Amino acid sequence: MVMASVSPSNSSPVSISYQDHSSPHDKEASYVHIQSPSAKRTRSQTVHECPYDDISNDENAQESGIKLVHLLMACAEAIQNDELAAAVDMVREIKRLASCTSGAMSKIASYFAESLSQRIYPASKDNWARIYEAEAVSEMLYASFYEACPYLKFAHFTANQAILEAFQGHKVVHIIDFNLMQGSQWPELIKALAVRSEGPPHLRMTGIGPPRPDNKDVLQEVGVKLAELAGSVNVEFSFRGMVAAKLDDVKPWYFEVKPGEAIAVNSILQMHRLLYGHVASDPSKALIDEVLSSIKSLNPKVVTVVEQEANHNSNMFLERFVEALHYYSTMFDSLEASSLDPLGPEMVCSEMYLGREIANIVAREGAERVERHEPLSAWRKRMSNAGFKQVHLGSNAFDQVSYMLKYFSGEGYTVEENRGCLTLGWHNRPLIAASAWECG
Repeated sequence: MVMASVSPSNSSPVSISYQDHSSPHDKEASYVHIQSPSAKRTRSQTVHECPYDDISNDENAQESGIKLVHLLMACAEAIQNDELAAAVDMVREIKRLASCTSGAMSKIASYFAESLSQRIYPASKDNWARIYEAEAVSEMLYASFYEACPYLKFAHFTANQAILEAFQGHKVVHIIDFNLMQGSQWPELIKALAVRSEGPPHLRMTGIGPPRPDNKDVLQEVGVKLAELAGSVNVEFSFRGMVAAKLDDVKPWYFEVKPGEAIAVNSILQMHRLLYGHVASDPSKALIDEVLSSIKSLNPKVVTVVEQEANHNSNMFLERFVEALHYYSTMFDSLEASSLDPLGPEMVCSEMYLGREIANIVAREGAERVERHEPLSAWRKRMSNAGFKQVHLGSNAFDQVSYMLKYFSGEGYTVEENRGCLTLGWHNRPLIAASAWECG
């Protein structure tokens, strides 16, 4: 495990040092959105040429969408019943029909059909490894999804507000970010800390990220940029990058917590990846419980948790498939209502970002299935059992998110308060949930 430290220097903008710490199929099931409920469209949909005369015009678009839903459901049921020959035929028909359908449903069906195909013909271990070398492009997909729709911005806004409030009155603060990515969450928080009425604190940050196949030190680059920004607004800042393939590899003592510093642990769409497996030294203990115990041992002022508001962790494949089809249809629906060029790179990358999640939920099992989303109710119970007490996300966070939504096209986004937590959804379907916790 390699960690890089970045801090302001008198002789140069930043200085860097390194530390090595190696160590359903009936008609009722067609509740999935076929097209956006919003009647307002800023652009026309393209109708592809198609050999099927009965579905090649807009008047029958909804009918073709319903056909696709039924085929997808029937195919998933066939796979669950181990009727693979029938499933193969249905995948082929889904792909043909999807190529003749316009709009979001075509894209949804294509991603799910490909994922079903991967489940029928699972990749070898070598092929699976090559698939996950695509992690090298995940940051590009993440950045596109971040700009295309408000879900990730919502996550950052709500978490930052909770952290800012928890840090009030503290002169030395330490943020531990479970998935640093490009560090896009932190510039606004740094600026907010710079203008605190009691003056800016000394800010320490530990950013965790996965190893890169190309060995590029992305964490260091992000740390340098954040240090430069902090220096420009007179916030004393130090940064450590920590490379870890899995969050459960990270131990509490790696963070070198200092006496008197206020700690915030930030997890954006990461905790669900810990919902499979047990601690090697204690098979009776789940990984998620071990990690939550480690977090609690740090005595953090706040733990911010943002997760998909969905249940994609059922052991029953068909049940998981139905939930995923519903959830991602809504997600694609919201993208379709945006002002993005439907064939532009930002739209394509955003769809690929969601498509990777679909493939993992549908095609993989066991340790390879990492997208194990669970709803807010499950996280409430889990965090409470781990000894954490919920922190109410106040009106400031709600107001900021509501203001942010004005900058996104599409009138279907809805933010709601849920017993002290906040959710963001599309046409009253919650899609992402934010919560904050303190030691009980």
